Amino acid sequence: MTATRLGHPRPEPSFTIMVNGRPVEAWPGESIAAVLLAAGRRVFRQTAGHAPRGFFCGMGICFDCLITLNGVPNVRSCVTPAAPDCVVEAPE
Repeated sequence: MTATRLGHPRPEPSFTIMVNGRPVEAWPGESIAAVLLAAGRRVFRQTAGHAPRGFFCGMGICFDCLITLNGVPNVRSCVTPAAPDCVVEAPE
């Protein structure tokens, strides 16, 4: 049986990335933002005033989807491909 995400078949095997210490399923070719959205996350960062921010432009222009990836802060999740070694930190 072929797995699906959003109704689209996915013949490749999925893999796991770590988000705040918990495993999240990802598929080859997905951005980290797509993985986070599929997992139900809507908040990717908070402003200095603690306002929540999440996915917005989807093309790396805005700063709303910034995450910490493998210890590197301020990575744009919408244009960064998910990989099995990804360790993501984002506000809960």
